[in-house]
Amino acid sequence: MNPKQTQEKEPNLPLERTIKALKDARYQLERYKNQSKEPIAIIGIGCRFPGGASTPEAFWQLLQNGVDTITEVPPDRWPLSKYYDPDPTTPGKIYTRYGAFVEQIREFDASFFGISPKEAIHLDPQHRLLLEVTWEALERSATNPQKLIGTQTGVFIGITSNDYSQNIFTQGPEQIDAYSGLGNGHSIASGRISYILGLKGPCVAVDTACSSSLISTHLACSSLRNQECNLALAGGVHLSISPEITINYCKAKILSVDGRCKTFDAAADGFVRGEGCGMIVLKRLSDALSDQDNILAVIRGSATNQDGNSSGLTVPNGSSQQALIRQALENGGVEPASVSYLEAHGTGTSLGDPIEVEAVGEVFGATHSQQKPLIIGSVKTNIGHLESAAGIAGLMKVVLQLQNRQIAPSLHFHQPNPYINWDKLPVQVSTNIQPWQVNNHSRIAGISSFGASGTNAHVIIEEAPSIVTTQNIIERPVHLLTLSAKTEKALEDLVNSYQSYLETHPELALADVCYTASTGRAHFNHRLGVMASDPTELIDKLLGWKTQSELVGVFSGQPNREVPKIAFLFTGQGSQYINMGRQLYE
Repeated sequence: MNPKQTQEKEPNLPLERTIKALKDARYQLERYKNQSKEPIAIIGIGCRFPGGASTPEAFWQLLQNGVDTITEVPPDRWPLSKYYDPDPTTPGKIYTRYGAFVEQIREFDASFFGISPKEAIHLDPQHRLLLEVTWEALERSATNPQKLIGTQTGVFIGITSNDYSQNIFTQGPEQIDAYSGLGNGHSIASGRISYILGLKGPCVAVDTACSSSLISTHLACSSLRNQECNLALAGGVHLSISPEITINYCKAKILSVDGRCKTFDAAADGFVRGEGCGMIVLKRLSDALSDQDNILAVIRGSATNQDGNSSGLTVPNGSSQQALIRQALENGGVEPASVSYLEAHGTGTSLGDPIEVEAVGEVFGATHSQQKPLIIGSVKTNIGHLESAAGIAGLMKVVLQLQNRQIAPSLHFHQPNPYINWDKLPVQVSTNIQPWQVNNHSRIAGISSFGASGTNAHVIIEEAPSIVTTQNIIERPVHLLTLSAKTEKALEDLVNSYQSYLETHPELALADVCYTASTGRAHFNHRLGVMASDPTELIDKLLGWKTQSELVGVFSGQPNREVPKIAFLFTGQGSQYINMGRQLYE
């Protein structure tokens, strides 16, 4: 054979290896790009907001009805007669009588979380709210908290206030005990959640002032995309328990005299302080779809930046806000034209509102117009400025609007702020409840949260994807509802809750209710099992159990300490066949 021909037939191994390496590198790069931009599913939410909004449903009722939750400062916060003075120059006094407050912050079931009464005395109510709302958010995501032990679940909490510790320390050094530090440290607020639930993922407490909870959400999304955790809990909390910070704000003259956030209005004269707690449960969208979770909304992208050297430490920077929104859109792969609503930071200050609206106009000016405007609003007009929980409150408002396909009204907008160039900006303030119309496009919104520290956050959220169920559903003639609680009284309250919920939502599939109650809830010692063929029968039997009536198919009690053994008995002699017992299993 000709040596030249032999040389031509031999493969060029170095070249082939190089080509293969380039292909592998390109694949890994594309995979990394997709991973770094993967949408994040919101699968559960829980809240405590002013106006008695202790559930997402109650919060939505408040929003769609345009409720103003502002009240005078209640006596369990501080005595108004001691601190109020309409003269803003009076030392040590407060010139406003108002705020938005969460109810029953003294109420806490410490034993439920394994906390002793002595430890609970010095446990900051903010920590208590976080524990309660986190548990509720997990239950609403159909995640059994007991099954999270040892999992890579992350916790990201925005928290800034330390009013409770101030109250303890002002009572004298003799009031300080072994629990005072652990009960009030911000790092412990997030750490206690991980400790009680046995979580092994990242655990972070964030303080960037007003943007803390939305920064926490941004960090949680990044952690999920980086594979640091497989489930994430994100949110924030804020309570105003003592008057010192309010006095400081009054001296800075940043609070509204009449206690209203008049966002975008000519009468805007500052914000009103609000309280609240909100938590969301997050999962990578691919995992949520694979696990068949109930997806409430999807976080497409998020971003954070800093105002830098603006005209003052607490003065907003319009160019930074523009860059922030653009970066969040780019990170989520979302075109500005796709965004139809923006939940503004909107504190209702004569300086901040014009800067924010002008920045929004610059970003969306090329894709929106006065004929096709970007709708804007601010939840602060309903519940005040929740400070470290402000961002999560705005995010939850948007999630509820997406679910209900409606845009809630922004309150106290009567005369447009003359420092905002409304005639040339493609924005419109939502003043009435209105359908969220997008002409067959997906509903997408942005949420802004700007910190007094200069640290900003923006999140892009899209409505949940439409999911078509193709599985063959087995219709069972009878369903079993299993409920449990740590005490008999708690079980009674749980039964009342289920009875009320079933009566309010007759459209729910009984199989779904029973499945979630069995697999998505923790199991405690006081137990109840109810067999029923339809919701009406179930409601009747729940009522019958409460009245102590003897009913067929209703069982209650406490489990034996011994683990029961289960066995199947077959006759043998060749009577077995393939798929025998499969129907029972399914």
